[in-house]
Amino acid sequence: MGDPKFSRKTFDTPSHPWQGERIKAENEVVRQFGLKNKTEVWKAATRLKNFRKQSRSLQARLRTGDAQAKVEADALIAKCARMGVLPVTGGDLNAILVLQNEDILSRRLQTIVFQKGLATTIKQARQLINHGHIFVDGHKVTVPGYIVLREEEGSVSYNPASPFTDEMHPMRAGPGAAPAAAPAPVEEEAEETAEPAEEAN
Repeated sequence: MGDPKFSRKTFDTPSHPWQGERIKAENEVVRQFGLKNKTEVWKAATRLKNFRKQSRSLQARLRTGDAQAKVEADALIAKCARMGVLPVTGGDLNAILVLQNEDILSRRLQTIVFQKGLATTIKQARQLINHGHIFVDGHKVTVPGYIVLREEEGSVSYNPASPFTDEMHPMRAGPGAAPAAAPAPVEEEAEETAEPAEEAN
């Protein structure tokens, strides 16, 4: 069982550490989703691999007429639908086999916060979550990798005690934020100061 002080890894690492194309693709995913490191990519890949493994196993059992396999297949499809990686209706085991890592990563709380416009950048979304500014279903969640269920997506919002609830907060996303309106006056001042210089010449 192992030492309880040292829990087993919940993800699989690449079998070959020095594959240029894979490293390049992982770096792109890390930038796209604002991940801390590649470990989060491997966790998503392991979760997806387990889903695919279950799907292939269940398909083989269904072909033999196993009644229990039908129950387990429906449960797996329903689980993926609750996660939001499959449609609410019409999903099947074959649809699980064509899922990509991006489908899993797009359900992370960090990604959802950015998509809902609660943060101006994907990295700011991670910071807001880590600092306790985000609520999910009425509870504070400080784990950027938390998988948001479909039913929870609508409840993702700012912490009521967070200063980000103020629409005029300078770091808040949206048209009312100060950084978005600040650059325009600076450009006008630059143009006004440039015109007298031309007249002097």
